[in-house]
This record gives sequence, C-alpha cells and structure tokens, in this order.
Amino acid sequence: MIKTDCHVHTSFSSDSDSSMESMIQGAIAKGLDTITFTDHMDYDFPEGYGMDFIFDPAAYFEELNRLKAKYSDRISILSGIEIGLKPVYTNNYDDLLNSYDFDFVIGSTHLVDDIDPYYSQYWDNSNNDNDEKTCIARYFEAVYNNIKHYNNFNSLGHLDYIIRYSPYKPSSYNYKDYLELTDEILKFIIRKDIALEVNTSGFKSNNAPNPSSDIIKRYIMLGGRLVTIGSDAHSPEYITFKFNELRNILTSVGVNEYAVYRDRNPYMLPL
Repeated sequence: MIKTDCHVHTSFSSDSDSSMESMIQGAIAKGLDTITFTDHMDYDFPEGYGMDFIFDPAAYFEELNRLKAKYSDRISILSGIEIGLKPVYTNNYDDLLNSYDFDFVIGSTHLVDDIDPYYSQYWDNSNNDNDEKTCIARYFEAVYNNIKHYNNFNSLGHLDYIIRYSPYKPSSYNYKDYLELTDEILKFIIRKDIALEVNTSGFKSNNAPNPSSDIIKRYIMLGGRLVTIGSDAHSPEYITFKFNELRNILTSVGVNEYAVYRDRNPYMLPL
C-alpha cells in the first residue's frame, strides 16, 4: 500500500471547499502515514474563470502548524505548494519560496497562451484530429518553455494532464505523436534532479494517470529515478484515489520506489 499522498488541496485553493482538518481526517481514515498539502499559487490567473488561485502563506502555515501539533501522534503532515508556472513570474516564485519553508514544491502548467485547457474555449478551433494534435503540442511546448525559465521546484506536476480535457479523449491520444517534445521535457527534469509526478486524478476522466504509463516508462528508460505520487484530491473522498491501480502500473514499467520530500529533499520509499 502507498502510505503517502503528496498532492492534496484544501480550501486554501480556490477550487476546493474542504478544510485542511477534514483532509487530514480523511487521510487518517484511509491509513496514510503522511499527507502533503500542495495548495495552488497561480499568479495572475486570467479573469473570467471565477477563481484567482492565490492564498495567504502565513495563514496556511498557521493552520498547518496547529494541525501538525494536534495530529502529531497519528499522521505526518508536510507543507507544500503547487505553483502555476509562467515565465514572467520567476522572481515572485523565488521570493515566495525564500520566505516560507515549504517541504515540497510542485511546478505545473495550467495555462497555454493564458487559456485554461479545462474550458472549451481552448479547444474551440479543434474540430478534427490534426487540430487536436496542435492543441496538445502547444501544451507540451508551454511546459517545456515554462520549466526552462523556472525550475526551482521538486516535482513536475501532472505531465500530459491536458488529455483530461480533450474533446477527443482518450482514443486518439498517442504520446509518441509528441515524442520529441516529451523527451526534451523528461531529459530536462532528469538533468535538474526534478521528480516526475504521477497523478491519479486522470483516472476520473481517462482511466489512466497523468502522465500515461508510456511516458512513465520512457522516463525510466531515459534514466529518471525520482517519482512522486499524488491524488490531486480536492475533497477527502479522493485522497489515495486509485492508488492500488497505480502501484500495479508503476511496478509494471520498472518503478519500485517513490519519493516523499521533506525540507525540499527526497526520501525514497518502496512501492
């Protein structure tokens, strides 16, 4: 059993209504040893989506430290953050991470050309397979551009998560159509000792993790060794979502251990 969940959101994230304490109680009920809170910090998220994805780190740490003390004999509670990568905000990220002692930092691409692929607006011009491929390729290009500009984070969040929202999902998606781009991304994070996050939220829409098992296998083939595991839960019932299925996938492609970060350093645990 995977005993940690390293990608969990609370009401500090604009897209969650769940208190930090309710998530801790849910994690304990599911037998976890460790939970890492990774609430969203997306500077200048576009207006019109109804969410700003900004939280107060001081209030976050005040609540986290209170609950760490309250539940210290039941579960290990780690501090984390999911930053929405944009090249223009590298100084903001550095100021934030130098000001607060997060255990774990996920770097994620949530926007392409300032549009969230969650919404149909991103796909409006995609009415055939070739247009879909262009939309997906633009996402991978954005990921690569973002991480080249800023890479002071521990794990690359949910690579290929755009597939969750494709109107053609999942039948027409083949990661090999984007092999050159994904290889550049994977080689880059390997050189920088950045982990590859495996995120189980994709099972909700595509019955597969993000990234896909093929990309995970390719990461291992290229020499990658750092994998983090997260449910991307925004409410207690999704903590550890599909972790048993994920364990089988990971071991089948040659992953035998995963990383949990404390004080921004990886500690390896067996699957």
